[in-house]
This record gives sequence, structure tokens and C-alpha cells, in this order.
Amino acid sequence: MQFTGLLWLVCMLLPLVYLQRFLHREIQIILFLVTRSRPLTIALFSALFLPGVFLHELSHFVAAKILGVRTGGFSIIPQALGDGHLQLGYVETERTDILRDSLIGLAPIIAGTAFVAYAGVIQLRLDALWHVLSNGQMKLFLMGVGLLPSVPDFFLWFYLTFAVSSTMLPSESDRHAWLPLGLWVGALLTLAILSGAGTWMLNNLAPVLDPLLRSVALLFALSNIVHLVLLIPFWGLRQVIAYLMQVDVR
Repeated sequence: MQFTGLLWLVCMLLPLVYLQRFLHREIQIILFLVTRSRPLTIALFSALFLPGVFLHELSHFVAAKILGVRTGGFSIIPQALGDGHLQLGYVETERTDILRDSLIGLAPIIAGTAFVAYAGVIQLRLDALWHVLSNGQMKLFLMGVGLLPSVPDFFLWFYLTFAVSSTMLPSESDRHAWLPLGLWVGALLTLAILSGAGTWMLNNLAPVLDPLLRSVALLFALSNIVHLVLLIPFWGLRQVIAYLMQVDVR
């Protein structure tokens, strides 16, 4: 069988990383041009993403508690770091083994994709749009897109999907244990393949993992669409404000 779910996952994840950073930059520039105040820009930017930051840090906290890892401070108050980056929130957790540290670091993306699935499928019924699009019914698909704003609380769920999907990617500190764990997993897979278990894994594990990875890739694709829909007007607004203020922003 074809095992392409991982490929689709990577192809959808990489654009999301870029789009998230690009959109965050555009929003920060607009806020700074309008307020001319760095503290106020940080406050407004943080308020915009507060639901996503709360879910991100809460998922770390809950995962640590489930795995029996001690926790310390919990904050969703933004802090400007010395390297110029902005820390929107944090949860202090005890360093343990690479498996538990990796799972705690992975928790935000699990919680985030679960929320995007709930908002997109249960509340906005985007699965129906995907179904007609996959069947090549473009006219019906465009009609459905036009009707989306009439869905109850559409703008609320669209905003929450944006805020959560834009903050669900693990930070650098969240990923500190991923490399050693990945090396161990890679070594074990190599040994399994060399011992002749590759065919067994492809026949027994791939049918389970491939649909799961495809589903996650679809949720990443939905997040990409949300970011693209917002990036275009934010980029245009930044250009207009910079032109009116005669400011060169690079």
C-alpha cells in the first residue's frame, strides 16, 4: 500500500510555520505603526492571541500532570526577551526523560489540532465543503463558501480557529527533547527494517497510521487557508498605513 500520510503532513506543516511567522510580523508592524508604542503593541498583540496562548500553555500543564511531571509557574502574561523575541506565555515543568519531555512539548499541537477539528467540522461543517471539492463539484463548493458567513457564530469560530492554529506550534524550548527521541526512534526503525520487519510494519501499522497522518495534514491545510485568508488583507493594510505615514518598513 502507499504510505503518503507523512509526506502530506510535512507538506502542510512547513507552509504553516512560514505563514504563522509572516502573519505575526505583519500584525506586529501594523500595531506598532498605529500605536507608536512598543509596550502597547505587545499588549494588543498578546490580547489578540490570548485564547490560543491559554490553550497552548494549559495543554503543557495538563500533559505534565497526566505524565506525573512536577510543574512550577504558569503565565500567559507576555514578556519581551533579550534576543528581541516575544514570549507570550510559559509553564515551568521539571526536566525528566526524553519521552515525557517530548510528549509535554507535543501537547499544544495535539490540543490545537483537536480544537481546529472541532471548530472546522462540528461548528463550521467544513468537512461537507471538502467532500464536494474532492468530488470535483466546484460550483457547489463555491456556493458553500459563500454561505459560510451565515453559519451561526461563524466569525467567533473563525477567530478562535485562527488564534489557536497560529499558536499551537511548539516553541524551541518545547522541542528540546525531540532530536534525541527522534534518533532513538530512527535507530529502532532501522534495526526493525534490517531484521526483516519492514514488510510487517508496512502491512500492519501503515493502514492505521496513514489515515491518521492524512487527517492531521488536512487540519494543517485548514489552518494554512485561515492564515492565507487573513494574510492578504493584513499585508495590504500594512502597505497602506506605511504609505500614508511615509514609513519604509522592510
